[in-house]
Amino acid sequence: MVALAGFVLAGCADLGYYWQSASGHLGVMRAARPVPQWLDDPATPAALKAKLELTQRIRRFAVTELHLPDNPSYTGYADLHRSAAVWNVVAAPPYSLTLKTWCFPVAGCVGYRGYYDEAQAKAEADAQRAQGLEAAVYPVPAYSTLGWLNWAGGDPLLSTFIGYPEGELARLIFHELSHQLLYVSGDTLFNESFATAVERIGGARWLATEAGDAARAEYAQYDARRQQFRALTFATRRRLQAVYNSPQAEAKDWAAVEAMKREAMAAFRADFAALRNGWPPQRQAAYDAWAARANNATFGAQAAYDDLVPGFEALFEREGRDWPRFYAAVKAMAALPKDERHAALQGVAPPARTAGTAQPSAAQ
Repeated sequence: MVALAGFVLAGCADLGYYWQSASGHLGVMRAARPVPQWLDDPATPAALKAKLELTQRIRRFAVTELHLPDNPSYTGYADLHRSAAVWNVVAAPPYSLTLKTWCFPVAGCVGYRGYYDEAQAKAEADAQRAQGLEAAVYPVPAYSTLGWLNWAGGDPLLSTFIGYPEGELARLIFHELSHQLLYVSGDTLFNESFATAVERIGGARWLATEAGDAARAEYAQYDARRQQFRALTFATRRRLQAVYNSPQAEAKDWAAVEAMKREAMAAFRADFAALRNGWPPQRQAAYDAWAARANNATFGAQAAYDDLVPGFEALFEREGRDWPRFYAAVKAMAALPKDERHAALQGVAPPARTAGTAQPSAAQ
């Protein structure tokens, strides 16, 4: 899950939100130490040392092979002693997948609001529900400060994701560095789909050229489960969207719309239960949690991570799988008005793939 640091974004927010954002990120920075110090410390567990060494190889690969930024980010590590880096709040109307947005000076308007304290995030979600919206809180393992704090050591590796399998660890680092390469204010869909495309293409290349057989096998199992979940949630999103665009919705027959919505959600949970029964028991908790809180807000949040990915992947192929050319083409699209850049990407994607699939926000 990816969020943007409140320290960078919270200038227009209320004073209390700004304070928790600034103090929360400063706490992360204070906890970070350079990776060499962790490696030289005899108290550092051997498993953690191995992971930290792996991250430095992944980071070098990101710079040399994927042409991502070479800066202080991911050269330090912080043990946060908690389960998430931040907790994001998302909210949406009862009969829409369109997220409520919060606006900030650097990020523009985004469809989430991040908190370093889970209790505060839950309180914000309750406030959104009191306004008649559906809301959810989900844990985010990492976030990007968009390179703004590289002068202070950049974004550190975190205990919240250091234990990921090798393929997932590579994808996450590639994703976060992509945000430092390109970020368009106020266009979460473009930004997250771009970073997701880079992580997928880069992750596949890492596994093919750098990883061992065990890491590839581990990733294959992990990714197969994710692909199954994506297919299910994407199908549910399409079904819900059809309900909200139905003649009953046009006629404002909300009782009928509610009945169709409940049917779609019941089908999702039944299908998820059947899917889950076929999985091995490891690493199911994130999917279980996502399914338990599934609503318009969580389904709406998914779209940002995948809906434009097929266009970015097709653009990468069109540019000869050449990273600098690909980035130049993406930056040219980023200069277009929002609707035009989205249309341009959808025009590049093969017709059968334009719709994309949805990445679970907290089950990566």
